[in-house]
Amino acid sequence: MARTHSKTSHNAPTQQMPETPARNASASHRNGPTHEQIARRAYELFVARGGGHGQHEQDWAQAERELKLGR
Repeated sequence: MARTHSKTSHNAPTQQMPETPARNASASHRNGPTHEQIARRAYELFVARGGGHGQHEQDWAQAERELKLGR
């Protein structure tokens, strides 16, 4: 039976700066609302309309607009 040798890197892992709330918020603001934020707001709009189906694209677009404008 043939053995295969895997090479492992013995380099020290690179350190990343921890995400702080202020740093994370500013990155989020620069890049716009996250998918999760839009989804949450779209769901709120869906519920506010009484839960009627068939308008998910409008809910999503409105949620995205509101969050980009900071509402």
